[in-house]
Amino acid sequence: MGFFSKMLEKLGFHSDVAAAAATSAVADTPAAPAAPDTGSAPPAPPMPEVDVVAQLEQRAAANPQKLNWQTSIVDLLKLLDMDSSLEARRALATELACPPSVMADSASMNTWLHQEVLARIAANGGNVPASLLH
Repeated sequence: MGFFSKMLEKLGFHSDVAAAAATSAVADTPAAPAAPDTGSAPPAPPMPEVDVVAQLEQRAAANPQKLNWQTSIVDLLKLLDMDSSLEARRALATELACPPSVMADSASMNTWLHQEVLARIAANGGNVPASLLH
């Protein structure tokens, strides 16, 4: 299980959504040929929305540190009780296909990573406010 899928699980996404997100997080992997559509598969149920903001605000209120998850990937990871070290953030950035030129500077990587994580959480059914999706 990838770093990003672990984040989704900690936010309350079902493991099948987290697994699907992990599969789609690897942009460099060639896609497998699609199976022919026989029309026999039932339509997928609608993805339930996860109240990410409420969860993170609740965690922030209970945390003794003043953490600003809205702007900091380090604080976001800390709220989720995940490794926020530079090595862990680089691994997450690699998993999410961060451009090498951005990864060369840790501040740029952190900014990119925070925006990308929130965008992917939203794409997977999280209610991330538009103001946080730059």
